[in-house]
Amino acid sequence: MALGSLSWCLGAALALFCGSSWPQVHSSLAPENEVPLRPTTWFPEGKITSLTLPKGRTRRLYFTLKKKAPGMSVTVSPCDLPIEWSLSARTLKDKPLKSLEWSSKKSTPEVWWQGPGSEEKMYSFTGSAVDTYKGPSKSHATIYILRVRSKQQNTRATVYLHEGPGPSGAFPLLPADHRVHTLGVGMTSVTLSWAPSASITSLPQSQKSYDYCVLANSQKNYPSVCAAREKIGKKNDQKEEKKERRRRVTAWPILKEWWWQQWDSYPEAQSAASSPADEYSDLQCVCQGTESVCTVSELLPETQYYFDVFVIDRLNGTSMAYKGTFARTHEEARAAIVTLREGELRWVTFSDRGSNSEQFFTFRPRGIQQSGLLTLQSCGGGEKVKVTVSSKGQVLSSQAVGGDLAHIWLQGSPSYLIHLEREGTTPSRMSDAADPALGGLRASVKMQTSSAYHRRGVPSLPSTLQIKSFNRLRGCNSVTLAWMGTEERSLYCVYRRKLGEHGAEAGGASALTSPCLGPESRSDTERVLCKYFQELNPRRAVTTAVIGGLEPGMAYVFDVYLMRRWGIPIKYASKMLKTRKEC
Repeated sequence: MALGSLSWCLGAALALFCGSSWPQVHSSLAPENEVPLRPTTWFPEGKITSLTLPKGRTRRLYFTLKKKAPGMSVTVSPCDLPIEWSLSARTLKDKPLKSLEWSSKKSTPEVWWQGPGSEEKMYSFTGSAVDTYKGPSKSHATIYILRVRSKQQNTRATVYLHEGPGPSGAFPLLPADHRVHTLGVGMTSVTLSWAPSASITSLPQSQKSYDYCVLANSQKNYPSVCAAREKIGKKNDQKEEKKERRRRVTAWPILKEWWWQQWDSYPEAQSAASSPADEYSDLQCVCQGTESVCTVSELLPETQYYFDVFVIDRLNGTSMAYKGTFARTHEEARAAIVTLREGELRWVTFSDRGSNSEQFFTFRPRGIQQSGLLTLQSCGGGEKVKVTVSSKGQVLSSQAVGGDLAHIWLQGSPSYLIHLEREGTTPSRMSDAADPALGGLRASVKMQTSSAYHRRGVPSLPSTLQIKSFNRLRGCNSVTLAWMGTEERSLYCVYRRKLGEHGAEAGGASALTSPCLGPESRSDTERVLCKYFQELNPRRAVTTAVIGGLEPGMAYVFDVYLMRRWGIPIKYASKMLKTRKEC
């Protein structure tokens, strides 16, 4: 008995389950040839209808025409993705009676399917552009079916039905040549032009229901205003998501921020509903109005941009798109890059001293180790120069160079880009920028690059660049000089210049004390001697030289240069001495 009751319960549950999963059809009321339809949508005439298109699902809209309608037009406007749509006509031999429609409790399309007839496919289209079918009407016993489908993903579309042979007037008119042309391209701007729309040219100036909207972006052209809005909406959603993440991170929200959020949200609740004129305010048009020429500015150099032009009917809330174009802005004007030779000593000058100037150089060190030494010295008085060394877009070194000698070690790259930029000049010493001792040469930086095959760093410098003289060893025809050297074996050269008996009192030595005055600017007759010196102990690295062949009672300026294989020769501070008149 228990087993029988259990089997009866299972059978009842199975019957309920199967019965609920199958559609209930009243076979006694339905004819044999009746085709159960989905919930039908009637397509109204003269009204823009928006459709939501789920992926892979066909939306059907049905409509009939009036008896005396000579023709019709159906306009389908996809949003941002390609769709496929078709228009068909089902013609019956006899128009169904109205009494049958009310007695069967069926929708009008289902009633039309009960009678004998034939279906004809009138038009089909696949794409993302706005398309319109225009044609004559069929016989009076005809129902039209518009099928719209999206294969790729969920999207939206708008449809419009117009009865009559002429234009509907619901959409703006495009010219025969509806392409956007590029008049000019600059570094940060692009000028566009297009043929004017008849909807704008035919209206008097007092009516402003039509205007153009130009959009610019760096991604792609948009086929419609809806597609542009979809992209703008996604960007706004991403911004909101970032803000929401920040709010979640903050455990205790700031009271001030909360107060202003509440304050800002108060007037929005009382604001009136947006008017049709404000419907397109979120498009961020770079040009807007009735002019068919637009200059888009504030663009980035060397960047490709896409430009779209839409003519908008603000009265009906519709728009039509011109065929967009694209253009690439010109690259930024770059200074010429000068190649530096091995061991080359170069004077770098800046022509315009009233504004920031910059120059670029490139250097390729020799050898497998790809190492080199960059030596710089500013020669503009109080002026400083910023030097930046980079390789393959990565900054390796950046520092300011003044009057003191600067060494930058280069290692690990096959080539280096050297960028020199003047930072500024001290007003009190601007006159020193053009040193008369340099022969009128307005040099700012003295620079040399050389390959270092076996070195592992910058060369050592003397502990001091001062020259010392010995008063006891000063005679009528000779003087004794001493200076500090380094632990490396280097060449030291001594130069002299005669000032005369009254040169020292007149300040004649001031013009010869420039730190950038190198041995290449001195005459060979001024060179007194050159000697090699090396001392491994830096504290005892002192060398001396006796300079003879001088005239009694005369003033001389002595200069010592440390001549190295790599880098700029180092100039010691000039020393002015006067020989004795009587010995």
